[in-house]
Amino acid sequence: MKYKTDKELSLIICTHCGNISSHKENICNKCDSKIEQRKAHSFLKTASFTLISIIFLIPANVLPMMNVTTLGVVDSSTIFDGILYFIDTKSYGIAAVIFIASIMVPIFKLMVLVYLLFVVYFKKTQFARTSIKYFRLIHFIGKWSMIDIFVVALMIVIVQFGNLTAITAGPAAPAFTVVVIMTILATHSFDTRLLWDKDSQ
Repeated sequence: MKYKTDKELSLIICTHCGNISSHKENICNKCDSKIEQRKAHSFLKTASFTLISIIFLIPANVLPMMNVTTLGVVDSSTIFDGILYFIDTKSYGIAAVIFIASIMVPIFKLMVLVYLLFVVYFKKTQFARTSIKYFRLIHFIGKWSMIDIFVVALMIVIVQFGNLTAITAGPAAPAFTVVVIMTILATHSFDTRLLWDKDSQ
């Protein structure tokens, strides 16, 4: 399919209202939003945030998410240990929510972000339409991303056993928070218009 991008036509598309303006304009004449042909350093920012997320995803899943102290005995548990705990107690619904929100969703978002970066870097414009669909999906999920942290907090609170047990967040908690925040920033910094560009970003 042959097509011309806004850059080739010396035009700018407003990402807020969809209005088309001359590339010389800085403000949309329809909604008064600031417009630019491409987000500055979009690829580099998205790649950086994604890389940080991938790095922190490892300690988020390997290190203890919570430390349970019962009668002086400390027991540390990872996210996966928490899932197994709820399965053992037949709380299958909670186990499923934690597995989806804390493991499946972050990994899925990172896989999509890596795929989008691949398409842009190698100029695979034939995959642009599919890539847009994937981006819209993780962008929608991103609106609910903070629920991942809420689920982890719920997992810590729900296993409290009165005064006999003290539960504190483990080192995986801040790492997991970094993963969630970085994926949100990566999604918001990505410029989907790059998917259609045939020249260097």
